[in-house]
Amino acid sequence: MVKTTKIKILYTIPNFDTAGSGKVVYDLVKHIDRLKFEPHICCTHNKGGFFKTVESLNVSIHIFPFYANYYPLFSLPARINKIRKFFKEHQFDIIHSWHWSSDFTEPLAAKLAGIPFVYTKKAMGWGNRAWKWRSKLSTKIIVLNKDMIEKFFRPRRDKIVEIPLGLSLKEFNMLDKSYHIKKSVSFDESDFVIISIANLVEIKGLEILLEAVKRINNFEIKVVIVGDNTSLYAERLMKKYTDADNVFFIDKQHNIKPYLALSDVFVIPTLKKGEGQPIAPLEAMLSGRVVIGSN
Repeated sequence: MVKTTKIKILYTIPNFDTAGSGKVVYDLVKHIDRLKFEPHICCTHNKGGFFKTVESLNVSIHIFPFYANYYPLFSLPARINKIRKFFKEHQFDIIHSWHWSSDFTEPLAAKLAGIPFVYTKKAMGWGNRAWKWRSKLSTKIIVLNKDMIEKFFRPRRDKIVEIPLGLSLKEFNMLDKSYHIKKSVSFDESDFVIISIANLVEIKGLEILLEAVKRINNFEIKVVIVGDNTSLYAERLMKKYTDADNVFFIDKQHNIKPYLALSDVFVIPTLKKGEGQPIAPLEAMLSGRVVIGSN
């Protein structure tokens, strides 16, 4: 029998606390073929409750700053070299970055270490020249939809691979309708429940949903917003709708199934260009919920 060497792959992501794609990275590592691959994870800190779940994967997790600030410029080469040494010392065969940023220090360090570098383009924003450098330095680029190819990568089609986000049908499936969550919220059978689960940042446009419900002025329509309520955007929303008895703000949850079960419809009212493909709407679809999103 010929013994094969496993491919040592490093998944990089800033953190598992605020990054919505943390669940995607978790699923990738959980379901990867361990007979062929040796997965590693690198992130910048171990904060957040979901990190404990990631630790249960029983893989090597490196807490290391795998990208560098550009300034001050005089020390940038030394800081990039530190990242290169980290990649080289661990002898990774491939690096797959889930960093949301246009940072090019990570792919440059990988290039200097002689390691193939892949990044997933998650959002529909471009915005600055650094994306071009990140793309030039990459071996391959994964996009989530065809629009990204036409908008950003026409000259680099040879580098592009389209892989839409997916979920395990074993872990997410049809949910029966429920009306209450213990120690959380309860509704009557006559209520129509709208739910939105998101990273609470301005691009999500949740005020559009809340204002629409306010105009309808029907108290049987309930709105449940699930997400980290410590952001300035979340604080503004909660302050503005503090007197709305039919609006409920629930802090970020790792198990969102009970909240999806409450809902009659899932709404993600993204305000402007920038959204790629959030996971939460896919989870809602698999749960059998009607999903409404903006273009």
